[in-house]
Amino acid sequence: MYHHESYKKHEEWYNKHFPSEEAKVAVLKSINQGTINNWLQSIFFSCIDPLLKAGELSWLTIGDAYGFDANYILNAGTKNVEASDLNDDFLKIAKENNIIDRHSAQNAENLAFRDNTFDYVLCKETYHHFPRPYAALYEMIRVAKKGMVIIEPQDPIIKMPSLLAMLNIVNKFNPALMKKIWKNQISYEPVGNFIYKVSEREFIKFAAGLNLPAVAFKQINPHFYSEKTANLKASNTEKGFRKIKFRKNIADWLVKLTIIPGQVLSTIVFKELPDAELTHTLEKSGYRIVTIPKNPYL
Repeated sequence: MYHHESYKKHEEWYNKHFPSEEAKVAVLKSINQGTINNWLQSIFFSCIDPLLKAGELSWLTIGDAYGFDANYILNAGTKNVEASDLNDDFLKIAKENNIIDRHSAQNAENLAFRDNTFDYVLCKETYHHFPRPYAALYEMIRVAKKGMVIIEPQDPIIKMPSLLAMLNIVNKFNPALMKKIWKNQISYEPVGNFIYKVSEREFIKFAAGLNLPAVAFKQINPHFYSEKTANLKASNTEKGFRKIKFRKNIADWLVKLTIIPGQVLSTIVFKELPDAELTHTLEKSGYRIVTIPKNPYL
């Protein structure tokens, strides 16, 4: 089965690219250095801030290769955090360097935890690597008590029905032209996996299928990474940073006007209906909460 091969390739990826302990430590030292890459990552991490303000809760991070996800949660004052990845060689060194406190090797399709072990599960920029992401979804929600957070690139076509209608017409009369226009309709990473992009609709259906109470969505625009600018300082004195901020501000403005969808969708699938205080905090930070109707037959 291909998913076994896929996970094997992903398990070996970090050791292949960072084979020595010195190489791993060099990566870990890049955390919180005030670079443009750090600033872009902070846009992702800010999506979980409303949940971190809700008190002392337990967290599991999935696909947290370097431990940076767990480190952000720890720095916010939450102490009960376990970082996990398919291969935890990197995480062992992260612990030795005081980046994280706890770690384990976990396959998202078969998590070694009991039901409701953690209050929240965070899967940031990892879902699109999974060969069978839906299998992982059910595992992550199983071990979560309050909910799970998925932060992933969004499928833009689903959010733009007029564009989808146009593409359907083009495909009907000229499939070859359709492939030229929509070049990344089906795309793969060098490691071999298909790149999944998410949509609000699929998470609403997922929650409804499990009779869960609510889903929250937030659109963000953090995809301005380039090797040329990644290690530059995130300072207004830096020309490269000013250019990225300008482009991001334009994208944010277009998203606010609903002209385009966000590059990335942050989704919180709740197992417990958020209370009034958390609901207010989420909405204030830019989340839109969708309440799932109760199944009348249960």
